[in-house]
Amino acid sequence: MANTAPATADRSTPADPKAVRRAAWAGLIGTTLEQYDFVIYGTASALIFSKLFFPNISPAAGILASFSAYAVGFAARPIGGLFFSRFGDRLGRKWVLVATLLLMGGSTLAIGLLPTYQQIGLTAPVLLVICRFFQGMGAGAEQAGGATLLTETARTGRRGRLASLVMTGAALGTALGAVAWILAQMLPEDALMSWGWRLVFGSSLLVTVAALVIRRKLNESPVFQELKDQHEEPKAPVRETFRQGRKPLLLVFFMNLGMNAQSYTYQVFMASYLVSTVGVDKAFVPKVLLIGSICGGIAAIGFGALSDVIGRKPTYTMIVAALVLLPGPTFIALNTGSPVAITVAIVVGFILACQGAVGVQMSYFPELFGNRYRYAGVTLGREFSAVFSGGVAPLICAALLTAFSGSWIPVAGYMMVMMAISLVASLLAPETKDRDLNVPEDATAG
Repeated sequence: MANTAPATADRSTPADPKAVRRAAWAGLIGTTLEQYDFVIYGTASALIFSKLFFPNISPAAGILASFSAYAVGFAARPIGGLFFSRFGDRLGRKWVLVATLLLMGGSTLAIGLLPTYQQIGLTAPVLLVICRFFQGMGAGAEQAGGATLLTETARTGRRGRLASLVMTGAALGTALGAVAWILAQMLPEDALMSWGWRLVFGSSLLVTVAALVIRRKLNESPVFQELKDQHEEPKAPVRETFRQGRKPLLLVFFMNLGMNAQSYTYQVFMASYLVSTVGVDKAFVPKVLLIGSICGGIAAIGFGALSDVIGRKPTYTMIVAALVLLPGPTFIALNTGSPVAITVAIVVGFILACQGAVGVQMSYFPELFGNRYRYAGVTLGREFSAVFSGGVAPLICAALLTAFSGSWIPVAGYMMVMMAISLVASLLAPETKDRDLNVPEDATAG
């Protein structure tokens, strides 16, 4: 794989400020919904779903079963990526972003309407898994679609900071999810377990409607519009990606592998670990997630802007290298039981793993691909890696914790190995800052 991208001037037309603003809002609020859906589900998996849907097994097994259902959503993401990628590079970015929005929002609302195990028995967890599958399928093309649209719409020199708004939206979704659970936990325990948790999932309807209104007025990206005007849209973008775009596809896969694992370990597993192992109050967890998400959202823009100045590769590699070393100190801080130490550890994890590095990905990954299968390449690379990392990370961490009698060392080792893989991939990746997005060649073709 080449270490330098082709030196090409960007020949795209100047970005329309109004179109840029619409694209920014569309990417931000859509990812807000996606992350809100995943955070409220992940928090419910850690705190209450084991009792509502898996009550007849031990608490440890209930957590494993709950996280297994959580992982189903990630298994569905590449399926959604495969399905929607066919249309994102053929019909346009806007069409897919509207479709994925409705699928995600509808699935989340359906979870809030499900009967529990006490009401219908084994059918309840089966329905939960089905809803989770469609939720994940819709999310499978959401972040990649928003990132591609924003990167192709922004003018040269500002792609990093604009595309990073996708992850600011993710941080906002995490914050809203945390606020929803903070409010829900103010209810009496019996009210929370009977109808309070349903309100949390039903609240996603508000975000869905807001996002739909914005996305209906969205313009197509200038890059896709040029392809369409020239009648050069690929008939089989997924096939073209596997045939011609294997190098950038593999880079995206491995660069995202460790990052995704650490991101969802901090967002989901840490909540369960703090409650079940460290022994903190359940009400403390959403508050920490809220603070972490706010700091992470600011960091996403900061690192995205930094990548516009010093380049995507040095910014991304610097963050990944730091994350290789972070798990040990994180668990040491968590196990002190100190609210201050726990907050600092979670905030640093959010700044680097959850939003900071992924904020750089939002412009870096689309720039790796040529214009004919960019949407498909980013979607497939990110979502297939999510199956082997983010989706199973909470499950693997919970299993390691159980297998090694509560020791955090194997969990930290797993996190470090996954991140080391991403570090190697980032060192092999080319620099892509300011490359011409209208050319069909991949950045690895130099």
